[in-house]
Amino acid sequence: MILSTVCYIEKDNKYLMLHRTKKENDVNKDKWIGVGGKFEKDESPEECVLREVMEEAGLKLLDIKLRCIVTYVSNTFDTEYMYVFTSNKFDGEISKCSEGDLEWIDKDKILNLNIWEGDKIFLEKINNNDNFFTAKFIYKNDKLVFSKINNY
Repeated sequence: MILSTVCYIEKDNKYLMLHRTKKENDVNKDKWIGVGGKFEKDESPEECVLREVMEEAGLKLLDIKLRCIVTYVSNTFDTEYMYVFTSNKFDGEISKCSEGDLEWIDKDKILNLNIWEGDKIFLEKINNNDNFFTAKFIYKNDKLVFSKINNY
């Protein structure tokens, strides 16, 4: 089981996206994702996302909003529980990332990128400013075979 966070940082109607190209044996290889990563021992979701964004992007988030919790199930990787945050308030300048290339992408172009099919589903809900929800996505290899959304 994996616990992780991701943050979709917003500026000028764009999200800061990470094109995962540099890490070996990366389940997200060649995919575009938000900025985040795995929990360290005893971290809360908020502590994890703040640390990960600072480590990967060099940005200090000043305000975060928990938008959803996603459960990923797959035949090729461990089950992952991911806390999805958004933020539009931050300090700092984007730094180089050891896991890929960071780029500001227009929100209306995100769904055209090479992203996970399940991520398209929750990003549409976030972009529609939906209330908090949970999602479960089941993958067989890289193919989404089941999805369920629970609205709150």
